[in-house]
Amino acid sequence: MTPRLNRKLVLEHPEIHPDGAGGYDSAWVVKGFLWGEITARTGREQAQGGAPVSRMNFRIVVRAAPYGAPDRPQPQQRFREGDRIFLIEAVAEEDADNRYLTCFATEEVAV
Repeated sequence: MTPRLNRKLVLEHPEIHPDGAGGYDSAWVVKGFLWGEITARTGREQAQGGAPVSRMNFRIVVRAAPYGAPDRPQPQQRFREGDRIFLIEAVAEEDADNRYLTCFATEEVAV
């Protein structure tokens, strides 16, 4: 079945910069824009630092890019859609023809 790529996603990569005081700051840098299909998988609520956090797992399908290409999603990168942020945990080929990639991602929201 062909995925329905109807969501415009921003692919972001973390960059680390010295903060001038011996430490580091990280910032998210835009790598590109991809159209994807987002499907909810599982979710749960857990306490994090004494506050409840909703953690939802998603399957995000995007068009494939060759391994090593700058617009190919990788673990530790993230997708952003407006105010929503999906941290990419794993990436795999979706189909035998390598036309699509499946990104397994999580979204955390304080409740």
